[in-house]
Amino acid sequence: MLTMMARLSVRPDKAAEMAALLTALAAESRKEAGCIRYTVYQHALKPTEFTTLEEWRDQAAVDFHMQTPYIAAAFAKAPELVTAAPDISPWTPLG
Repeated sequence: MLTMMARLSVRPDKAAEMAALLTALAAESRKEAGCIRYTVYQHALKPTEFTTLEEWRDQAAVDFHMQTPYIAAAFAKAPELVTAAPDISPWTPLG
């Protein structure tokens, strides 16, 4: 299993739009055969901060996910919503 985390900071006037985009992205991602879990979080005190926590069967599943049309569309839309490039990184569970 591979865990991916993406952290995004968005423009204050774009938080609702990002929430809708990430919610739709999660719904599509969960349909993928290699997706174990895909959860979107919005910071409770800083509504312009978002995190996705994703669990994938393996690297091949992540690679497939990154080539889907909805990921391409989200990456194309992101520059007008975010204040900085998303921080997307793999994580290994320790316990």
